[in-house]
Amino acid sequence: MQLSKQQIDYCMECGVCTGSCPVAMELEGFSPRQMIKRMLGEPEGNVLQSKDVWACLSCSRCSDRCPVEIDFPAFIRAYRKKARQEGNLPKLSHHGMFHTITNIQARGVQQDRIEWAKKAGKISEKGDYFYFTGCITYYDVAFQYLDLKMIESAKSNLMLLNKMGIEPVISNDEVCCGHDAFWSGDDDTFLTLAEKNIETIAATGAKKVIFGCPEGYSMFREAYTEKFGPLPFDIVHITEFLAKELPNTDVLFKKGEKKIVTFQDPCRLGRRSGIYDAPRDLIGLVSGTSLSEMEHNRENAVCCGTTAWMECSTCSKVMQIQRLKEAETVGAEAIITACPKCQIHLTCAKKNTDHDIDIIDLVSWLAANIE
Repeated sequence: MQLSKQQIDYCMECGVCTGSCPVAMELEGFSPRQMIKRMLGEPEGNVLQSKDVWACLSCSRCSDRCPVEIDFPAFIRAYRKKARQEGNLPKLSHHGMFHTITNIQARGVQQDRIEWAKKAGKISEKGDYFYFTGCITYYDVAFQYLDLKMIESAKSNLMLLNKMGIEPVISNDEVCCGHDAFWSGDDDTFLTLAEKNIETIAATGAKKVIFGCPEGYSMFREAYTEKFGPLPFDIVHITEFLAKELPNTDVLFKKGEKKIVTFQDPCRLGRRSGIYDAPRDLIGLVSGTSLSEMEHNRENAVCCGTTAWMECSTCSKVMQIQRLKEAETVGAEAIITACPKCQIHLTCAKKNTDHDIDIIDLVSWLAANIE
């Protein structure tokens, strides 16, 4: 990524990014502005061997506020690719299990992605709608120790689509969207996965792809189109799809008990995709529920603390605990989110603490409240 002289000159005199960065607030010495200065002013090798190149969450809080529109996450991602080539690799979470799963999918392993769907609802082999499952089925096994059944989110997405008269295509040939490979500088793996997904979906004749995960949606929306041009199908995140279509159906929601909830805006759904209202509109469909916004919400929301299954640290835990406290401060009994990783990370953070607040998947919560 090339920066103009004007951008660089303004950047060196500014500090908005550092004041906005949740990592800079917790990790001594880290600063987006200083990283740019180092990358441009020091011998490149010094930066490429630094662990700071992996510290950025790519949450886009800095670039969203940058007066000269420097896309710092894109800037640092370019250096991650170079760092990887120099042998400087990130510290992977969960012993690298999820990166290994991604790499296996890129090599063409035969998967069974539809057995759960056949049991949970109705699906098709061909049709106008394709439901992109993503990697959530693998999360189900990995996070049982947190008492999380992540597959329930996918089942709820399918159930609601069926209730609306939609029997989406779900394919065994779908693979990981490539999000984690992309943001860790592994472009070869990302490109292999992306090409496979575009080919798989196009072969079904689907006109619209529905994503349950913000990461998959943002990857298709940004990285896929950047690398491959316009896609041969439309894409939509399920929160936008449901917010638009549910009111026109006969799906009704029961009047629930009075409950105060708050919403955790996922970075990929909010700042990177601009979707803020749809999740809140869906929360409003269940009467008796009151939405209490955290101090930092919408474009000012704080990341759940880690990304791409790497560099989970004490810095991450501090951010997560602060987020739990912020939700409790506004009287919320539950944090609702539309991102599997937000649900996982915040649930993990509250484990073995005194924080007593539920972390709930939005669509699963909707499905549980259908009349």
